[in-house]
Amino acid sequence: MNQEPLNPGDDAAPGTPGTGEDICPVCGGTGTIGDAACTNCGGSGKVIHGIGGA
Repeated sequence: MNQEPLNPGDDAAPGTPGTGEDICPVCGGTGTIGDAACTNCGGSGKVIHGIGGA
């Protein structure tokens, strides 16, 4: 199984039960900070967070 690497802003791997995708709070979902890729989301603009108290 080919898993995507976790970014610093991710709580868990994509597809983990009890998690969901959210916009990155650092870059606001743009994937960039200035001219560089956001280091929190790896440039995707999205992070994986636990939902429902998970």
